[in-house]
Amino acid sequence: MMSCTSLTIATSALVGVILAPNPRLATLPLGLTYGCMMLMMIPASLFMRHYGRRAGFTLGGYAGMLAGATSAVGIYSSSFLLFCIGSTIFGVASGLGQYYRFAAAEIVDESYKSRAISWVLLGGLVAAFIGPNGASLTRDLIPDALFSASYALVALFSFGIILTQLFIRIPTPSIDESLGHKRPLRKILTGPTFLVAALCAMAAYGTMNLLMTVTPLAMHDRNMDFGATVFVIQWHIVGMFAPSFFTGSLIDRFGVLKIMFAGALILVTCAGVALSGQLYSHFIVGLVMLGIGWNFLYIGGTTLLTESYLPAEKGAVQGVNEFLVFSTTTLTAFSSGYLHHKFGWETLNQFAIPVVCFTACIILLFGWSRYRNQQVQASKLSGY
Repeated sequence: MMSCTSLTIATSALVGVILAPNPRLATLPLGLTYGCMMLMMIPASLFMRHYGRRAGFTLGGYAGMLAGATSAVGIYSSSFLLFCIGSTIFGVASGLGQYYRFAAAEIVDESYKSRAISWVLLGGLVAAFIGPNGASLTRDLIPDALFSASYALVALFSFGIILTQLFIRIPTPSIDESLGHKRPLRKILTGPTFLVAALCAMAAYGTMNLLMTVTPLAMHDRNMDFGATVFVIQWHIVGMFAPSFFTGSLIDRFGVLKIMFAGALILVTCAGVALSGQLYSHFIVGLVMLGIGWNFLYIGGTTLLTESYLPAEKGAVQGVNEFLVFSTTTLTAFSSGYLHHKFGWETLNQFAIPVVCFTACIILLFGWSRYRNQQVQASKLSGY
């Protein structure tokens, strides 16, 4: 699934430039992917709650096959509309695929949750090489239809997802998950743990997606070839997922909030690198740091989210969280092409700094609040 995603990230805006009637619409197909993904979040979570993770992941594989085939035909026939339809269908596949990390957290002991989430996201490290390189190798396979064969590759990868489901066993929802005690959803969603977890995931994905989506356009404007763009996107994705080797262990050792705060600081530094110059090296270093900051903040936010709900509440809470996260992602995907066209690469990086700084302040306040509560509880116990 991540290989399909990295392939589309590396190529979608470039295909949009070729097919779209207006260059401002270049990132519209990617925006449609994220928009459909956003709309799928709650239905996908509830579907898996009733029918199980395996059924949901298989359905996502079929959606990916249809999306890849539709996009490939759209490019071959020079139809921007058909390419947009294929991109929208891919949003269904991506929406269902977002729950792999939750599935991993649910089948391990409590103490292993953060590491399980990290190891699942490590799949993105392999995808960082498979997706963009697959796009590069298949780019010119079909004459006069750049990247058409690349999207046929998306269909092939998605078929692999379906085959994979035949060899794994994920437990079906338990009685406690289906019929257990539930608190009012409003009470959970207004609790500080959920709010901080959701806000940090939104900031991580929104900032990362805004800058990542326009990177191919920014490099294209500076006359850098597609091979250079593939290399930068590839190493950005390495930055996103390679830290997963140790992010879970760091969370276990130092605490989830410290790792989330570190992620926010890295994102600010990434924007600083981008503003310091426009050379090829600036793009590589900045995009790698963008990936690392996203990893710390996003895995930390997901780990914190699992502390906010009971087993019977997870379907609704996870769905709302994913809806909020990918609402932000959709907004940045839809607007990134226009914002880059109007304001430029440097200004977009300037936009990111106050957003991430605000997130860092929220993490500090929540951490201080938790510390004070622990002190109060400790004093009550000692007084008793």
